[in-house]
Amino acid sequence: MKNRSIKSQWHSQKVNMGGIILDQPLPTQKVDTIDPFILIHHWNDKVPAGRKQKEVGVGPHPHRGFSPVTFIFKRAVHHRDSLGTSSVIREGGTQWMNSGRGIVHSERPNKELAENGGDFELIQFWVNAPAAHKMDPPSYQPITAEETPKVKSPDGKVELGVVCGEYEDKKGKVSPHSEMLICRLNIESGGKMSVKIPNGYNALVYQLDGKMRLNDSEGLAKDIFWLEADGDGFEVEGIDFTRAILLAGKPINEPISTYGPFVMNTQTEIMQALRDYQMGKMGVLIEDFD
Repeated sequence: MKNRSIKSQWHSQKVNMGGIILDQPLPTQKVDTIDPFILIHHWNDKVPAGRKQKEVGVGPHPHRGFSPVTFIFKRAVHHRDSLGTSSVIREGGTQWMNSGRGIVHSERPNKELAENGGDFELIQFWVNAPAAHKMDPPSYQPITAEETPKVKSPDGKVELGVVCGEYEDKKGKVSPHSEMLICRLNIESGGKMSVKIPNGYNALVYQLDGKMRLNDSEGLAKDIFWLEADGDGFEVEGIDFTRAILLAGKPINEPISTYGPFVMNTQTEIMQALRDYQMGKMGVLIEDFD
């Protein structure tokens, strides 16, 4: 297997999202998007005890035109939306939402964590939708850790969880709007694995913690590797125990216009999204707390 070259490697920047401090590896001042991936947010913090669930997390807000995807790494996330969904997914699981023509949702640590406190960690990334699917009906798909197919490296020290797409004989549960391979990686110290990426896919690897080597480059916690499309994949090796995610997808190659929670193709469509939300056309979410 010919390894892909590393096009660029950089460290995440800190951002303040409504009082929540996050690591943001994408976008940066130099790299706006890596088609079809628009944004990556990594939230790793401690939730103080003695809070009510309505006081933590992110309250109701709209989306249109893309898929916000959440990987839960520590504890649990309670998703509610204007479709009437109320879904709690725990660590190792995924919440995959196609916002389509419009949805309002909230994302909060579950009630137990809000009340008792503790470590809380997730990654949310945004996947663009092709123009032909931006106005599809919205949908939400929860995937537990047990429902995520796993592939082990020959040495048994690297585990690759297939969330979307196919890897070897494993297929993720998500049916995406464009071709993708989305995986979670747990890499033990000394573990090695050659990871294949389909030809023509843009690809990036984001490292959550620890130390690892990707091809010949060493990575540290919160580093992102952007790979060239000049090979079959990459080789990863754990220096310490490391967790990472692989986002790979066929470029959509369409114009993009963004404003806050909306991702469309033109500024006119963004203005229509704002009007539709203000008129209640994306639904209403009234959270029900115990």
